[in-house]
Amino acid sequence: MKGERVAQLDLLLHSHPEGLRRSEIARRLGVHRSTISRYVDELKQYIDIYEDNNLIKIQPREGDENISLSVYESLAFNLSAEILATNSEFQNPHLASGLRKIAMNMRSYAPKISDNIIGLAESIDREVHSKREQNGPFNTVLEVLIDSWVSGKIVRIQHFSNGEEIETEFAPYFIGFREEDDGRNPISVTGRLRHTAAITTIDIGAITTAIILDETYTIPDNLKPFHKQHEEALYDSIDFIPLVMKIRERSALNSFRQINHSTPRFETNTRGETICRMEAENSIELFLRIIQCGDSVEILEPDSFRKKFKQLIKKILSIYE
Repeated sequence: MKGERVAQLDLLLHSHPEGLRRSEIARRLGVHRSTISRYVDELKQYIDIYEDNNLIKIQPREGDENISLSVYESLAFNLSAEILATNSEFQNPHLASGLRKIAMNMRSYAPKISDNIIGLAESIDREVHSKREQNGPFNTVLEVLIDSWVSGKIVRIQHFSNGEEIETEFAPYFIGFREEDDGRNPISVTGRLRHTAAITTIDIGAITTAIILDETYTIPDNLKPFHKQHEEALYDSIDFIPLVMKIRERSALNSFRQINHSTPRFETNTRGETICRMEAENSIELFLRIIQCGDSVEILEPDSFRKKFKQLIKKILSIYE
């Protein structure tokens, strides 16, 4: 039996301490119902599970502690969970599993509240299942972002901004709800853009993929969460040049956020290389931002600006020769 299947069943049964029928396990694990009995028997040698009234359950791990709440605390928790479940834009399966665990601990002293919370968890699961295609990769992306945040590793994401899918690498600092003027409360992630000190907030619903990189970071103590960054307006008085660059790493473009420029436009040439076009302010700041990018970008046009940049680099190198 593959270790992946063992881990899946372990997580599934811990998320359902009340137990699951074999048919339900087969559905959730995506295996054929006729083979689930054999799978469960094989998995018993890896996981301490047992069967009670046709329900497969897992023995609590040594050291697991029960939560004891008063009836008042239990009801307050129930009401809070209902508000969260009915107002969240995207239902979360981890909320459902967490509610079940707490509900099982309430069963002995608050059985009615316990049943109500379990019913709420089931409704969340049904909502997640029915809107799986509509929600897309939301929950998968959220899990990757949480893993990135917990492990302190930078994450690379693909997300939509102003109708265009772009790539961003950043260090997650906060994950939570953000209030919008239109009354929405989207779940967003706030983090530092790689290669810069700039902080940005991205709606998780706009993210299509997320991959953790092997690069660590630390969260500062004095950061203000959920600052929404707005694009700076372009002014007619600023001198702009039609900048064309070859991009080896899209995240390097984060360096240009500190200067005035138009929205980057990307294309792929015949050699499969990424080309970026944008109007950027013609200033010493632009030179500094390009230097900051290192070998991740290469100036292609205008030719006069490319020559000027090469002269500046040679002048800087001559100081150290």
